[in-house]
Amino acid sequence: MKYTASLLFFLFVTSYGFAQPRASYKMISGDNYAASKNCYLLTLFEEIPALNHFLKEDSILTMIGRDKKAQLLAAIKNCGNTVSCYTDAAKFTPAEIKEVGGRLVALYQPENELGELVKDQLIPSGCYYLYAAMDHKQLLLKAWEQDARCVNHMIDVYAAGKKPNYAKIDSISFNVLDRGYPELLAMNASLSVNTHNGNSFYASLLSFALTSLDINERYQAADYEPLNETENKSALAYAKKVDWDNFKYTLILVPGEGPEEAGVALSAGGMLRCRLAVLQYKNGLAPFIMVSGGCVHPFKTKYNEAIEMKKYLMQTLHIPEKVILIEPHARHTTTNLRNCARIIFTNGFPMDKPCITSTAKSQSYYITSIMPSRCEQELGYLPYKNGKRLSDHEAEFYPLAAALQIDFDEPMDP
Repeated sequence: MKYTASLLFFLFVTSYGFAQPRASYKMISGDNYAASKNCYLLTLFEEIPALNHFLKEDSILTMIGRDKKAQLLAAIKNCGNTVSCYTDAAKFTPAEIKEVGGRLVALYQPENELGELVKDQLIPSGCYYLYAAMDHKQLLLKAWEQDARCVNHMIDVYAAGKKPNYAKIDSISFNVLDRGYPELLAMNASLSVNTHNGNSFYASLLSFALTSLDINERYQAADYEPLNETENKSALAYAKKVDWDNFKYTLILVPGEGPEEAGVALSAGGMLRCRLAVLQYKNGLAPFIMVSGGCVHPFKTKYNEAIEMKKYLMQTLHIPEKVILIEPHARHTTTNLRNCARIIFTNGFPMDKPCITSTAKSQSYYITSIMPSRCEQELGYLPYKNGKRLSDHEAEFYPLAAALQIDFDEPMDP
């Protein structure tokens, strides 16, 4: 029986809560650990040996890769102090994106390496959920176009110095007008043309993008991963013993509030939100508290909101580690809820049971009134739907599977 993309997606969700793609973080290494969250398709091109070989065997894709290397070599030789000259050479042009997309579609067959990629990886991952209703060729094309934009966006922000979505916290670390800055780009280009997989059509550009993230110390997308084996290991082991019928809610979500002062680990607001959540936990509403927030405020802080709230819950409020889940990547309230939904799906927690947020009154009403439209605007979809309001500080929400869609223009929290 031949399944459509949407039906396969439905089967994975209903059978397993949500299926983790087979090319999990266990098989992803080095820089690709962070890349897997931003440019998942390109990471699979890199990490699945048979697929990598299949793509390298194609003369047209190989020629595109050689042309991109030649462009970078020419930039090293000719760009001098012109920043845009380096960054333009390191990005995919619209014509190249179209050419690669057309070639991938032409190569696709249901039973070859690209067919298996779509069926076994792209659909069950949910990373390209917005395209799940398309036929497999179109899904592959859309995934490629999204990943090409992902590479270009990383280079635009963290090499060319263009403004990110949240400029106050996520901007480039360098002054691109400094006389010495073009030399950094030249070194990056030199490293990228010598990447180990340099003949692949994407390799030199993906390397340039990831190195740009690295020198900006912007690798937060991979912080504490794989969560199931690090900070969430204890809670997920406990989850296997939980009788979900004994609880009205799956978990209590605490969105972080980052301090604005350098050197401050946890804000007063973060502490009070934790205390509000503990009240509800001790009332037996849910078996878990999830604390959510990344390294956000102030600019380039080393303190992670979720980690610091977990410490506070354990050390000050004496909550056992086994009932605390962390989500350490969110950079805004929109992704506090989106990333929470992702953890629920990927770990097989109940999908039909609501969760609750526990937070300050202002943020609680923001979540239920304003944030849905902001999610539509910034993410392109709704990662949750509202339930009942319980108090000024608590409101229900239901996770939605669209939350698994990658947000390509947020490299630290895609």
